[in-house]
Amino acid sequence: MIERYTLPEMGRVWSESYKYELWCRVETLVLAAHARAGTAPADAVTAVAAAAPPTPEAVAAHEAVVDHDVIAFLTAWADNTVPREAAAYVHFGLTSSDLLDTGLALQLSEASDLLIERASELVAVLRDHGLAHSGTLRVGRTHGIHAEPDVWGHRVADFAFAAARCRDRLARARDAVAVGKLSGPVGTYSTIDPAIEATVLTELGLRPADVATQVVFRDGIAEWVAALSLLATVCEAVALEVRHCQRTEVRELAESFGSRQKGSSAMPHKRNPVRSERICGLARVVRAYVTPVTEGMALWHERDISHSSVERVALPDAAIATDYLLHQTTGLIRDLVVDKARMRANLESTGGLIYTSSVLLHLVENGMSREDSYALVQAAAMATWKTGTPFRETLRKQAAAAGRDLDEAALDEACRPERYVERLGPVFERLRALA
Repeated sequence: MIERYTLPEMGRVWSESYKYELWCRVETLVLAAHARAGTAPADAVTAVAAAAPPTPEAVAAHEAVVDHDVIAFLTAWADNTVPREAAAYVHFGLTSSDLLDTGLALQLSEASDLLIERASELVAVLRDHGLAHSGTLRVGRTHGIHAEPDVWGHRVADFAFAAARCRDRLARARDAVAVGKLSGPVGTYSTIDPAIEATVLTELGLRPADVATQVVFRDGIAEWVAALSLLATVCEAVALEVRHCQRTEVRELAESFGSRQKGSSAMPHKRNPVRSERICGLARVVRAYVTPVTEGMALWHERDISHSSVERVALPDAAIATDYLLHQTTGLIRDLVVDKARMRANLESTGGLIYTSSVLLHLVENGMSREDSYALVQAAAMATWKTGTPFRETLRKQAAAAGRDLDEAALDEACRPERYVERLGPVFERLRALA
């Protein structure tokens, strides 16, 4: 992922230098386990543990010659080991994927922890914003058309619970990727004792794969990327709502706009929802990695490396982009400008058409058939659409023409927007408890 969208902590997890630090940690623990088991000399452990991890530049220089990343790493690390002979038992009994998959599991686990923390922050911001607007009336929209009165906090509550569910999915996916293997070529333990795998992976905070071949099967990694894509898409849903509501014709919401911020190089009046648009765009990037990573589950026999090139790009990019998306979406909601007066004006802009559902039910409750009620209410609504005459007036005319009496007091209650706030009380009680 380009530097523009990379936050420091997540960038460090996926840096080449940190990857080599993790590889050194894995190899040192394996060597120490061998020494305790008597399958490697004890004095090698001290020398190897003291050797500085190789730099990415040093590894790249060796890889340019040997064309093998793990061998290049081992050679560059041996160059830093004094005496160099102590490195002879490094990687003893292992195959490359033992190091690659176990190191990757550590990176995925750390990345997950950062993402879960950011997701929890987003959930909290959405929860608090939703509660702050538990009485803020706005019009609900279906198909982009005014539907019924709604509450802005209700819409936000939906986002908050969705973000919480996706965070919890990611927590489960973290468990799915916290899996390593130290079982040697094609996973048969022919060159290493299973006890060493069990000991070392426990020390690393991982668990051994139930079974592995040359690699750990990729379903856990596919699940992890899918969890990221869902979380990213919740961020997109939040941002899309802001984009729609910041349109000039709506103007109910707006991103914060700095005193020196510029919206357009040509049109000085512009205040564009650039943060929201950026969120929507990057969510597509995260989703795009689901298919290529999932296709890494099907490999030739015990292993090929068609998954490797994909994962080198897809996993860091997906993690870094999701991290950035969560950070941006949290800031978007924290600084969001809510125009309550404009929401109320839009609510009232169709002359009461948003109460047709309540009126329909009122008429049914008062003895009219649903078919007749619907016909009466729709006829009045279409007259309001056509003429702009308030709905209650067109309803009276249609009722009079049909010889129907209306209970005006009951209709007043049916068309009272505040009752929609009252009915949503249980939703906000659940939102208040959301953590």
